[in-house]
Amino acid sequence: MHARAVATAAAAALGTATLFSPTSDARAGEAGKPLVIAHRGASAYAPENTLAAIDKAAKLGFSWVENDVQRTKDGRLVVLHDDSLRRTTNVEKVFPGRAPWKVKDFTAAEIARLDAGSWFSPAYAGVRVPTLEQYMRRVEHNHEKLLLEIKNPELYPGIERQILKLLGNEGWLDRRHLERLIVQSFSAASVRTVHELKPALTTAFLGKPSVTQLQRYARFTDLVNPSYGSVSTGYVASVHDLDGPHGRPLRVFAWTVNDAATARKVAGYGADGLISNKPDVVRAALVAD
Repeated sequence: MHARAVATAAAAALGTATLFSPTSDARAGEAGKPLVIAHRGASAYAPENTLAAIDKAAKLGFSWVENDVQRTKDGRLVVLHDDSLRRTTNVEKVFPGRAPWKVKDFTAAEIARLDAGSWFSPAYAGVRVPTLEQYMRRVEHNHEKLLLEIKNPELYPGIERQILKLLGNEGWLDRRHLERLIVQSFSAASVRTVHELKPALTTAFLGKPSVTQLQRYARFTDLVNPSYGSVSTGYVASVHDLDGPHGRPLRVFAWTVNDAATARKVAGYGADGLISNKPDVVRAALVAD
């Protein structure tokens, strides 16, 4: 068991550009102001999971961004939320006979042809689905930090090892970069695999294990990240009472918080981070509170 201690400046808690480790960032809630993470980039203002979205997050002054990683037919890693290309690209127009347009059924070269911006706004026509290599290089260029989600790992056997290999090739598994990286998944098995392959890496489980299950999750994950509507003061306190695999208290990042009232409510529960499509709205609410 581990009690919460008071530390970390409020400016860092609000997601400004100063660099902190996942540990100190994840403890931002201890200062009373949760860390704000730009969900799929600043996705209320630019097409989600694109380079434009993380550029927008940087312009708004947010250092932490979240993304989603899937795998193509020819084994390339791409940044996309859905397992289908339908919602966020013009795949139906470009490849009309290829329903249901699953990511795993298209090569990286085919996906690179798609427009991933026009669905959001004509201003973003021609924006592409980035590969994970392209994405990581832009995150590095922007001096941002990344909450990387492994999407649908059951569809992509071995994706955990593949992601870690790519991160290593891009220089993101050295000590300095590990302070700017968290890997998460809705799959407990996937999170456990990442922890076993790279024990130094900070990991997060997406979801809400029961209080009785938390001790088991604490063996392989550093954060428990539930939907905001499923948490309470008592649940957050139960998470904080346990130490994770690195000997530090487990933390809670809640998703997806997009309005001021919800931001203040979930911050009041003691959440350490708020994942938001509108990080500027959430930040303003926390500052004003």
